[in-house]
Amino acid sequence: MKTGWLLLALVLPVLCLASPPADEGLLVFAAASLQESLDEAGGAWEARSGQRVRLSYAGTATLARQLERGAPADIIVAADVAWMDYLQQRGLVDAGSRFDLARNRLVLVAPRERTGPLALAAPELLAALGPRGRLVLADTVSVPAGRYARQSLQALGLWTALDGRLAETDSVRGALAFVARGEAPLGIVYATDARVEPRVRVLVPLPAGSHAPVRYPVARASLAPAARSAGFLAFLQGEDVRDMLRSRGFDAP
Repeated sequence: MKTGWLLLALVLPVLCLASPPADEGLLVFAAASLQESLDEAGGAWEARSGQRVRLSYAGTATLARQLERGAPADIIVAADVAWMDYLQQRGLVDAGSRFDLARNRLVLVAPRERTGPLALAAPELLAALGPRGRLVLADTVSVPAGRYARQSLQALGLWTALDGRLAETDSVRGALAFVARGEAPLGIVYATDARVEPRVRVLVPLPAGSHAPVRYPVARASLAPAARSAGFLAFLQGEDVRDMLRSRGFDAP
C-alpha cells in the first residue's frame, strides 16, 4: 500500500509537467487608434470560433520594440508601413501573411466649445494657439501619427512657423486626451480618434496629399504558430470586419 502511494506521488508531478498549458488564445498587438474597431472584431471572432482573442494596444513604435525584444505576440497590427517593413526586414513577421487592414486620415481638432472653421495657415494657427498654447501631436520621430503630421506641416509650409509651439506625446491617443481635457487648444489626430471623443471638434482635415498614406498593415509574428492565427487573419480580411471599420470612419485598404 505504501509502495502504491509512493509511486503515485512520484508520477503525479511528472504528469503535471507533461500536461499542455491552458490555451490562452491569440495575443494581438495593435495600434491604439484601432482599439474600438478591434475590440468589436475580436469579440465577433470569439463568438464565431470560440477562440479567445487578447488585444494589447499601444503606439506602433512601442509594439514593434516589444516584438523585437521577444514579446510572445501572435499578430501585430501597425499604423505605419515603415515600422512593419522594419519588423519584416529583421525576420520578425511572416511576409506571406502580411496585408493592409484599413486606411485613415489626419484632422486638426480643438476642444468642443470652440466654434467656426480654422484655415491651415500660420497667422490663423498662431492666433488660435494664443500667447502660450501649444499644438499637440504624437511624437514626430517614432510615432506614425506624429510622423504623418510632421510631413503635412512641412508640406504646408507650417513647420518652421510653429517652431516652439508644438507639444509631442507618446501616442496619438495621448494627443487627443490633451485636447479633450482642454489642456491644449489644438491637436492633430486621426479622423477616427476624433469620432470617438465627444469633447473635441474637428476644425479641418489635413490634405491627404500632404503626407504619406495612413495605412494599417497586419502580419503574423514569425515565431507564432501559423495554424493558431490563420482563422483570425482570414476573418480580418472579410467583409464583416471591413464593415465594422467603415462604420467607425476608416477607409478601405
